[in-house]
Amino acid sequence: MKTDVRFSTNGLQLAGHLYLPEDSDGPLAAIVVGHQTTGVKEQSPAVYAARLVEEGFAVLTFDAAFQGESEGTPHGLEDPFQRAEDFRAAVSYLTTRPEVDPGRIGVMGVCGSGAYVPYAAQTDHRMRAVAGVSGTDVPSFFRGADPEGWQQMVANSGNLRSAEAAGEPAATFAVLPERADADTPAPTAEFIDYYKTPRGRHPRSTGDVVVRSADLLDQFDSFADVAKIAPRPLLMIAGTEAATRGFSEKAVADSPGNAELFLIEGATHVDLYDRDQYVTPAAAKLVEFFSKHLA
Repeated sequence: MKTDVRFSTNGLQLAGHLYLPEDSDGPLAAIVVGHQTTGVKEQSPAVYAARLVEEGFAVLTFDAAFQGESEGTPHGLEDPFQRAEDFRAAVSYLTTRPEVDPGRIGVMGVCGSGAYVPYAAQTDHRMRAVAGVSGTDVPSFFRGADPEGWQQMVANSGNLRSAEAAGEPAATFAVLPERADADTPAPTAEFIDYYKTPRGRHPRSTGDVVVRSADLLDQFDSFADVAKIAPRPLLMIAGTEAATRGFSEKAVADSPGNAELFLIEGATHVDLYDRDQYVTPAAAKLVEFFSKHLA
């Protein structure tokens, strides 16, 4: 059973979906599922929510502030600190639901959320178990793709703030081209195959990011203090062929014995968004993980 819900974060209303098992009995363990960068709740979070609710968990998916159906202007702002706050707000909302046991709440995220979730959990101890799927530190990803261009965006962010203060619309950039060609790098091509085709396209997942997000992202490091999650458990799931696999490996390596790396053989980063042959083992591992640690 899926219900539209709304909850607040820093004065903004977030749009969410609450999934509850049919004929559930008693307060349930619950899991918050966050969407990928430039994504929305109807994409990968819905895929994983369907698997988790079948196993008896309550599941909350939501659009981050400034994105999807949620409030916040300028739309398309990628504020990593607000993204972390959104997850704290989602947990707070679940604690108010009579169907949920407030002492048994886990969190997980896909792609960018797979890094925002561990960041939020470092200091929010209500998050009893933490997981990332294709977890990606967003500023490191952008910086690595075009270091010079990234620094130019950071340097120009203040000017763009001034322009907005003077009444100009927020400047945005398209994260992806509309189509791939022979010169398109493979990691970019697989994003295009998801976001720009019927496979994963959604009208509220525009792929446009506010340019001045760069000065917020450039100050952010998802995993710098990942050891603070301990002794609570951390699970990072990545594909063996994912260009972003290193983020998960580093998060686990920097954790003091509380973290596990689970690799999906043959999977790329985007395969874990929706490809059944890769989502199935990932979801099975998540069910095992959350069942154990939210018992």
